[in-house]
Amino acid sequence: MFAAALMFPAFAMAGELNDAQIAHIVVTANQVDIENGELAKKKASNEDVHAFAHRMIGEHTDVNKQATDLATKLKVTPEDNPISKSLKADGKKNLDKLKNLSGKEFDKAYIDAEIKLHQQVIDVADTKLVPNVKNEELKALLVKVRPALVSHLEHAQKIQGSSGDKR
Repeated sequence: MFAAALMFPAFAMAGELNDAQIAHIVVTANQVDIENGELAKKKASNEDVHAFAHRMIGEHTDVNKQATDLATKLKVTPEDNPISKSLKADGKKNLDKLKNLSGKEFDKAYIDAEIKLHQQVIDVADTKLVPNVKNEELKALLVKVRPALVSHLEHAQKIQGSSGDKR
């Protein structure tokens, strides 16, 4: 859900976050993963990687719509913050790296990055986002999407494992 996100130092340094900041982190992280998936849909050479990218685009787009709709309903304006800025910048760096790869090299780098990111996202969601969110509906959305994050991680690990490239 929060995608390329939470491996960045800003997450470790984040103090208490407010709901507007959490909403912006969610939207930004999903957008980063959507952008990565769109590139992977164009560049992936492996059918499973292509299918995974298609899934990431669809599911992260859906979560972003839910988060945006909820923010509108609650009259919460997502607030840019050091974490979302870092997420956006680092997401762009990763995207730029992926743009220079092709074939199996691209597929491996994309899946490896998705595994790392989803592991970190789950951890940060559990330790920083859910504990700090005040609004119950926003908290419910975060909790609701956690199983999807775990499913994304397991799907990426399965693809990585089937390529004979376990780390």
